[in-house]
Amino acid sequence: MPRILRAASLLPMLCLAFGGTPQPALAQKTTGDILPVDGNASANWKMAGMLSVGGIPNRTTVCATVKPLGSGHDDTGDIQGAINSCPAGQVVSLAAGTFTIAEGNFVLIPKGISLRGAGPGVTILTRTGGAKLGSYQPGKNPSPMIILGPQQYNNTTTATLLTANAERGRKSVQVTSTAGFSVGRIVLLDEVSGARWQPDVEGLGKIWAAPDYRVVWQKHHPSQPYIDDFSAGQFPSQTGTAGCWFSNCDRPTAEMHRIQAISGNVISFDSPVTISYRTSHKAQLYYFQTPHTEQAGLEQMTVEHGDDDNIDFAWCAYCWAYNVESTLWLGAGFGIQNSFRVELNAFYVHKPVWPVPGGGGYNISLANASSEILIWNGISVLANKVMVGRSAGAGSVTAYNYMDMGFDGGTDAWQEIGLNNSHMVGSHHMLFEGNLSFNMDSDQTHGNAIYNKFFRNHTTGFRAKFTDYLDNTVVNDIAQQDTNGPLRPASPHAYSYWNNLVGNVFGLAGRMQGFIYGDQVLPDGDWPPQILMMGWADLPNHVYDPNVIATNFVDGNYDDVTHAVHWATTDTTHTLPNSLFLTRAPAFFAGYTWPWVDPVGATKVYTLPAKARYDAGTPFTQP
Repeated sequence: MPRILRAASLLPMLCLAFGGTPQPALAQKTTGDILPVDGNASANWKMAGMLSVGGIPNRTTVCATVKPLGSGHDDTGDIQGAINSCPAGQVVSLAAGTFTIAEGNFVLIPKGISLRGAGPGVTILTRTGGAKLGSYQPGKNPSPMIILGPQQYNNTTTATLLTANAERGRKSVQVTSTAGFSVGRIVLLDEVSGARWQPDVEGLGKIWAAPDYRVVWQKHHPSQPYIDDFSAGQFPSQTGTAGCWFSNCDRPTAEMHRIQAISGNVISFDSPVTISYRTSHKAQLYYFQTPHTEQAGLEQMTVEHGDDDNIDFAWCAYCWAYNVESTLWLGAGFGIQNSFRVELNAFYVHKPVWPVPGGGGYNISLANASSEILIWNGISVLANKVMVGRSAGAGSVTAYNYMDMGFDGGTDAWQEIGLNNSHMVGSHHMLFEGNLSFNMDSDQTHGNAIYNKFFRNHTTGFRAKFTDYLDNTVVNDIAQQDTNGPLRPASPHAYSYWNNLVGNVFGLAGRMQGFIYGDQVLPDGDWPPQILMMGWADLPNHVYDPNVIATNFVDGNYDDVTHAVHWATTDTTHTLPNSLFLTRAPAFFAGYTWPWVDPVGATKVYTLPAKARYDAGTPFTQP
């Protein structure tokens, strides 16, 4: 009989084995609340994307209609000219046909207008000489196809130090100076990691981490080839190192907010701080020289062959992509950087040209402190990673998506990560709700991620059968269990602390023979299929981190091994709310049961609308 995780009772024993403990210790669930206090960012989740302003606006005034030139002629100038002349709140309409965005060019939407096509597959933006299927080489002058925001690079910031700690749950900060800050501006909050040499739970000597292990960089002493992001003489605070890849140098814990009020030296936001920012860690608040673009939208089109991402949101707030297909690119299908309350809705992102580790084949990427993002009702399939979060994600929601078939081109037996707000240190406090995927993970490839929430998802442990489109290999996890893996519905990796896995359905009915709970130490390289691979590490020594079991809150999940729901010892109510960010079913569930994942019901899973669209071959039309 598999053992059930009981984090609180394991904590003292595991901490003795570790030689220390991640701090703060796991908070206990409060009465009437399904989540521990320190993990509950529901006030932020309820404002994610366009939810805080009533949804995506239905703009009806068309300022210009642009037709394609045809024959591969560059359409960038015509489209950009129409955008530049369009008044705020109106629509630039792209007619049916194929538009060419020449190599090195991109369409910039720097203001609150909508760029709208005649429909995915009907209006197509493409590039000759851009991303090529099966190649990681971009064109001669790589660029995205579309950028929503004021500019592509180099938005200078000005910082002021906090004079008091910004406590989790509070909506205000006290700063040295408010000069340059103004009501309505989007601002950045971060702190220095405070990392130094700490004991490495995986037995690789010492690791460069904060004393509370809130931040864990991939830097070891002695150095670990093929694992470390830093040489022996490099540290995250140094310019040009991995410590500056997706955040200010050595400041990966970060989030964005909108200023609601300024009084004296106190700046107030319209949503709470999700994690504490401490004066002892030189916490700072920044404003950007160029304000965020607001209310820019992309709708009803297919975008393909970008060779430095396809569609990017850069310094964009309250911006969106609706009914957009992104395919055949190099980099990210949707890249969201330095942005706030962006929404991806009813999207279809699939088939990058290079689905191989290294960043060339990610479907969705959140980075650089992007916060309160809403990614929902979409389809993300057939890529190296269906999504990643890199030093980002605070207060964000990924909900009711079908995310499947993540793979490493040419190494198809390796099961990639599904629901994921990790792949670079610093990501925290994202909610995953009501998604269908093969697994929910939090990797440690470039450091840890913390405080992510997984609620009412169905993760099967198996990818849907698919064909690797680089070499035509057929991949079938169910039929290839002896070779494919690691097969697991859930696996917060080593150093992934304070996550919540609540109300999920784990496994695939009739396919779970031999699956066990992963709360034991396994021999090196032994990867039997498991319902929960808690603290697993895909490093050469495969040492499990017992503190992941001790700090993750696992409650109210149903699994297809024990065929039962298992409640945490601190949960005496045994009640699951319908949602952690919605008060009623979203409109796209019309005609479908919501919540569609019900671990405590007689029927555990119903139909996810996004999966129904995918199965019907109509990704933008609900059957």
